[in-house]
Amino acid sequence: MSTSLLVAAPTSAPAGRISVRDRVIEKIVHRASADAIGVESGEVKVEVSEWRGGYAVRVRTPLPIPDLDDTEAIAAGSSVIDRVTAVQQQLQSHLAHVTGRDITRLAVVVTGAVVPPRRRVR
Repeated sequence: MSTSLLVAAPTSAPAGRISVRDRVIEKIVHRASADAIGVESGEVKVEVSEWRGGYAVRVRTPLPIPDLDDTEAIAAGSSVIDRVTAVQQQLQSHLAHVTGRDITRLAVVVTGAVVPPRRRVR
């Protein structure tokens, strides 16, 4: 009695290519998010996944706020919801341009607040 072995040819790209691509996209999203929000890169956490033909992105970050002693800056600033909405729109457009894919879902989760350090003007 003879036994034959049937070996199927691989039908998809090697797993290494996919994970490298995912890591690159995640790094791009991470850096772009930190820049758009105005916080240090280490303060931002991102999750990226494919969703409905594009990417779903979740950004967890503190939100920069003016020093609480600076009443003029507080009065001149917009609400948290307006700021987050503006960041979402800016980030969605920028990420779509940089990645070449639709950002079909983008959520910004505010985890706290940070007061950016003052920079000295020379």
